[in-house]
Amino acid sequence: MMASPMRIRADVRDGVTDVRMQIPHPMESGQRKDDKGALIPAHFITALEIRHGERLVFGAEFGPSVSANPFLRFRFKGGAAGERLLASWEDNRGERRSDEVTISAAPG
Repeated sequence: MMASPMRIRADVRDGVTDVRMQIPHPMESGQRKDDKGALIPAHFITALEIRHGERLVFGAEFGPSVSANPFLRFRFKGGAAGERLLASWEDNRGERRSDEVTISAAPG
């Protein structure tokens, strides 16, 4: 299964980069049942990293209790309009996805 691209937006203002992202993923805990009463197998993101160049600016370890299609927002010092962020995740089935976004100048 080819994972859908992450929706990422990054704006910089006064030296602080604001990142908002949504990760399309089912995030199944392995505890829900389908219509026939069978357990739906666990399928969830286990690790997420966002890098600005070589620098890790956000990292997280997820588990089965995170909701489907998680939304995250964080800020970090640094970054400039035109620079890129690389976001990558891996799930408990070994599936991986990486996406890039260009930082833009915040409006206003």
